[in-house]
Parts: sequence; C-alpha cells; structure tokens
Amino acid sequence: MSKKGESPGMKAWLIVLVALIDDIAVLALLFFILWAFDVDIPLYLLIIIGLAAGTVIFFIHRAIVPSLRRKKIAGKEGMIGLIGEVTQSLNPQGVIRVGDEYWKAKSLSGDIDIGEEVEIINIDGLRVEVNPKE
Repeated sequence: MSKKGESPGMKAWLIVLVALIDDIAVLALLFFILWAFDVDIPLYLLIIIGLAAGTVIFFIHRAIVPSLRRKKIAGKEGMIGLIGEVTQSLNPQGVIRVGDEYWKAKSLSGDIDIGEEVEIINIDGLRVEVNPKE
C-alpha cells in the first residue's frame, strides 16, 4: 500500500495536492498578472483568498480521501476475500460458485467437499486459490 516510513495520510494529501495543481497554477498566474500591472492587493483580501483556498482544499480532501482508502471492488483485487461454495470437490482442484459465476479452483489446504464454503485467497489466471472459510 504505502512505502515503508510513509504514512497513508501523507499519500492521500499528496494526491489531493496533485489534483489541485491546476487551481493553484491559475491562482498564481492571476496574482502574477495583477503584480505585473502594479495592482495593489490589500492584505485583508489576500487573507480572505487564502482562507477560501484552504477551505476548498479541506473539503476536497474530505471528499477524496475516503474513496482512496476504500477496498477495491473490481478486478482481481475485488475477488480476493469473497466467499464461494464448492460445487465440485476440491482435491486439490475442482469448481466453486461465487455469486452467479463458476470458477475453477485449487485448494491450498487439502481436500474440500461439495457444499462447503471457501474464501478466495488468490487468483492465478482463470483459477482461484481458496482455503476453507473459518
């Protein structure tokens, strides 16, 4: 997930800041143009703009970060951890049903009989690797 020594919160903040780079660039360009034309900006207006920008960054962070931490629900990552039912004995290979789909499966912990529930541990091509549900 995150590199050693790097906190997950820091990664989330970095993603938010990268998403806001275009807004920051436009604001900096606006200030540069005003400075180039000798337009004086009062201190109170700079403080208001800074508070508004901080508020926007805060609310965008609150909206984006939970979606970054949510478990993946599509593809290989979404399958791992799902529970299936054995439809053809696993000794060590057989077939399981996950939802409405049938998958070739390989048991990582010995034989498993028909009707037992298993948990998907890994996906190897079009075959899932499973263990009995605990």
